[in-house]
This record gives sequence, C-alpha cells and structure tokens, in this order.
Amino acid sequence: MTKRLTYKSSGVDIAKANKFKKEIKSLVARTFTKEVMGGIGGFGSLYDFSLAKYKHPILVSSSDGVGTKLIIAKLVNKHDTVGIDLVAMNTNDILCLGAKPIFFLDYIASGKLDPQVLRDVIKGIAEGCKQSACSLIGGETAELPGMYAEGDYDLGGFVVGVVEKGKIIDGSKIKVGDKLIGLASSGIHSNGYSLVRKVLSKKEQKRYAKQILAPTKIYVKPVLDVIKNVNVKGISHITGGAFYGKLARILPRDKNAVVYKSSWNVPRIFGLIQKRGNISQREMYSTFNMGIGMVLAVSPKDVSRAQRILSKNKLKSWVIGEIKKGSRKIEIL
Repeated sequence: MTKRLTYKSSGVDIAKANKFKKEIKSLVARTFTKEVMGGIGGFGSLYDFSLAKYKHPILVSSSDGVGTKLIIAKLVNKHDTVGIDLVAMNTNDILCLGAKPIFFLDYIASGKLDPQVLRDVIKGIAEGCKQSACSLIGGETAELPGMYAEGDYDLGGFVVGVVEKGKIIDGSKIKVGDKLIGLASSGIHSNGYSLVRKVLSKKEQKRYAKQILAPTKIYVKPVLDVIKNVNVKGISHITGGAFYGKLARILPRDKNAVVYKSSWNVPRIFGLIQKRGNISQREMYSTFNMGIGMVLAVSPKDVSRAQRILSKNKLKSWVIGEIKKGSRKIEIL
C-alpha cells in the first residue's frame, strides 16, 4: 500500500509555523502605536490613518533586504541584529524624502523553520521598529524546502511612511555653496558583503564578526529632529553605489558634490578590506559607506544648528563636503 503523503512529509510544517507565530505575538505587539487596529493573524493589517494629523499627507513606501550579510550571520550563528538591518535599510530610504515611517511588514523565507533563529530575527526587526518609532503590523514566514538549503533564509522588508506634500525633500533646492554633513555609520551597514566575503577568509569573517555584523544605524529620530528645526535641502542614504551612486541622486543637473575624505576618520574595518583585496579608492567609495551612513545638504548658515541637534541625539557628524557648479558629478578629494 502506498504511504500517504502530507504537507509535513514534503517539508512544510504548518503546525510548527503557527506555533512560532503565536510565540512572537507579544514581541510584535510592543511595536504598536495607537493607530494600529486589531492584532496579528488576520488576512490583512489595519492602520487608522485618520489619527495622524496632516494637512496634505503623501504616503512614501520602500522595499529592501539585507543581502549576503545573512551568510556571515549564519557562519557565526548570530541572527539578532540582521532584523535591525532590515528595518534600517527601508526606513532610512524613505527618510531621504523627509518621511516619517508609520508601519513595517517583513517577509522571511527559509528552507526549514528554525524557531530559535527566526525568534532572533523577529527580535531584531521589532527592535528596529522601536528605534524607528514605527509599528510592525504584519508579515509572512515561508518555509520553502527545495528552494533554500536547510539553515538558509532570506529577508525582505516593506515600509510605509508619510510626509506633508509641502515638506518633501528632493534635492531640487540645493544651491552652490551648500554644505554636506556626513552622519557617522555604525560600520559596513548592509552593502558590499559579497566583496567582504570574497576578500576576507571565513576565519577572518569570524574574527571580525562584531564589526562586520554591527547593525545598520537607524537615522530616523535624529534626522527628523533636524528636519523639524532646519531647512534640509537634500538627504542621501549611502548604501549600494555608495558616494558615487547615492549622493548623485539628490543633485540638481547643474551641480556637483565635492567630498573631502580627510574630513572624517574612516573606520579600520574598511582599511582592512581595502588592503586585503588591493581595492582602489574609487571602488571603495563606490561600494562602501566608509564611515558615513547618511549625508544632509544644508545652507552654510544652518550647519552649526544641524550639528548641535545631531549631537544632542548622540550622533557624530562632520562637514564632509560642499556643492559646486557642474553636471551632477561626485568628486572625492
């Protein structure tokens, strides 16, 4: 007689997944703001936007992941920080438009559910949401045997934020003479890890795991504080493409950005990567944040005030460059 097959025997344990979802409910609920309606587990998540006081609200959304940083997390069995990375990559992006994050959703796919690993990941996501002052209102946990090897997983994040229509920051008001304020990164953040893994041996990845896995800095609270008090003309999140790719996005067509690399101290981990891989300066500044996770463009008269606010929020910053006439090019001197 042919043995009866079940979904569980094919590699997908629904009961185990449901048990995991119940276990994380209290963790997720701690991120809820008063606008969140209902709990977790429905076919959709409800958010009462009428409680938010805006004259002409514009919703801003973004979707991103963590990339191959997850491979190093698996290598050293440390999974409680990559969830922070996931939130950071999304919330920092919409912050560049002046938007305040309001809610977040996640997608976790794995070959086989490991409840402890997933709990650690969710713990990090919840912490990232608390740092961003946004609510984790839903998500999906998928068990995909045959697509992912056992022990492998991937993360996707989705954020929605809001900004007043008249306060959208898009770089269009940037002028010649404006200054660039660089905000300190917490390390490599979540870009360039394919190169990191190629340059550093597994032994070195384990040795420098603390620096390599340091979670991406979430800039939401300090930067929103600056925006509230200072006329910020442009914001660039230094991620994939780094200075050459991301800083160019906020420039008007007839402006250049000049960055003076001696104006801040580059963290040692970047020097190690550059030396081990014999990597050119341009490649480094095209791949990594080099210690600057976000850049604000402001008028010279607003620099001191902006930096005082950042300092009050315990965030280091430096004047790292300026705007000149040109053709949307980035110069690193």
